[in-house]
Amino acid sequence: MPRRRRSRRITAPMLVIALVVVAAWVYLYGPDGMRSEAGDAWLPPAASDGAGGPGDGAGTVDPDLARLVVAEGGATQPYDRDRFGEAWLDVDGNGCDTRNDVLIRDLADVRFRSDSADCVVRTGTLTDPYTNTVISFVRGPDTSDAVQIDHVVPLSYAWQHGASTWTDDRRAAFANDPANLLAVDGPANQAKSDSGPAEWMPPATGYACTYVDRFAAVLLSYELTVSPGDLDAIVRVDAGC
Repeated sequence: MPRRRRSRRITAPMLVIALVVVAAWVYLYGPDGMRSEAGDAWLPPAASDGAGGPGDGAGTVDPDLARLVVAEGGATQPYDRDRFGEAWLDVDGNGCDTRNDVLIRDLADVRFRSDSADCVVRTGTLTDPYTNTVISFVRGPDTSDAVQIDHVVPLSYAWQHGASTWTDDRRAAFANDPANLLAVDGPANQAKSDSGPAEWMPPATGYACTYVDRFAAVLLSYELTVSPGDLDAIVRVDAGC
């Protein structure tokens, strides 16, 4: 006769071990958990008709600079930040606004506000690409500005080079596209303001090649023009890469 299999009984020691494992998981990954490395990169939603957006394309290495269209900036209407939508939107529908999505992507050792479902970044560490310095981020009215989210191609620059003719939806997509966003040193971002590469480059010269490549790739992806001086600066930097 075949032997009957003995049914496994859940013993007290097994129950204790299971509870310990669950408690450890909650501690590490619960609402106030810590991610030991930079947050996972996230992708923007697929561009809808008329919205447009580079997605991963803006991260392309060695964009074809010959495709850039040169034109002096100009628009029939003055630049207005509100024309690019609310800052910041939840464009990917994950429940977090774009600012926090970028902080999660670019910072290491991220901790979240306990009531935010792993969304609102409370603290973290940024290795700033613009200055090559390490910055401790602490959320607060007097401390949050130490780390700011930079539009690699500034919104006002985009307005002057083609975005003034876009739909509001396309401008909102551009303003929240992670391919055009970086968490950076606050003072460096303020110094850059709305400048192109001819007027401002990252103080950390080792980031120059990546910066001009990203700037050019965003222009190409959104079919924006570039000023003659900015193209000269991009080409000059790219020649040494």
